Amino acid sequence: MRPRITIVGAGNVGATAAHWAAGKELGDVVLIDVIEGMPQGKGLDLLEAGPVEGFDGRVLGTNDYKDTANSDLVIITAGIARKPGMSRDDLLKTNAGIVRSVTEQIAKYSPNSILIVISNPLDQMVYLAKKVSGFPKNRVVGMAGVLDSARFRTFIALELGVSVEDVSAFVLGGHGDSMVPLPRFSTVAGIPLPELMSQDVIDRLVERTRNGGAEIVNYLKTGSAFYAPSAAAVQMAEAILRDKKRVLPCAAYLEGEYGIRDLYVGVPVKLGSSGVEKVIEIRLTESEAAALRKSAEAVRSTLHLLD
Repeated sequence: MRPRITIVGAGNVGATAAHWAAGKELGDVVLIDVIEGMPQGKGLDLLEAGPVEGFDGRVLGTNDYKDTANSDLVIITAGIARKPGMSRDDLLKTNAGIVRSVTEQIAKYSPNSILIVISNPLDQMVYLAKKVSGFPKNRVVGMAGVLDSARFRTFIALELGVSVEDVSAFVLGGHGDSMVPLPRFSTVAGIPLPELMSQDVIDRLVERTRNGGAEIVNYLKTGSAFYAPSAAAVQMAEAILRDKKRVLPCAAYLEGEYGIRDLYVGVPVKLGSSGVEKVIEIRLTESEAAALRKSAEAVRSTLHLLD
């Protein structure tokens, strides 16, 4: 029996995530949205691409959470997108209501599922999903670090004129202006980044990474990024559904790791069949640790708005 994957939200991020997941044959996909006809139309369209692209598996579009029952994994993309000039914190109250309602339905119909949250502001929304679902911490994880690291890798590859396949990069902390890219742990074919470029160039790429989402919003005017965020979430889904034991930077619930407690923060984790199987602690310099704590406190300072 194929795994069952539900994607909540049939907008750009959700529909593209369904596309990646179906193309990788990760399982049967259920695409759900409140807008009548949209998930049904996009789901059928994607299903009809199967014979062309050579992938099997059902793709079902629906407005009814009963159709999502017994999902193995759920990707939550629901919420309004950022608009030009809007910070992630501006989104918090509106999207909190949406994510709360979605999570209640998922917990009702798929109580044994693993949740991957994409909705922004990410760190707060994944915290809310854990609180509302009552799921254990290993089964609720946020997509942030994979996307932020992918952006950092992209900018490094462009700067050096090398393949992105040879670039590894690490970004920790909250998904936003306070994220913590770690050049010391970023490499090109194993060569540390500081050996390949000056500190001024590294600082410029770090700043572009921090503003990666806003840069795209400013171009699009009426939307936000969706190709890379959805690809990042599906990479996480693949690691879980295929028990790949990938080590990826994700928003994980911390209980003392890195000196942080009762908070979702981007850190390296091992992803496998049970979700977050291990939080990996790396030794940080004093300045890196301070930046991570600052990022964590920026997230914590807004949690009261979820009540």
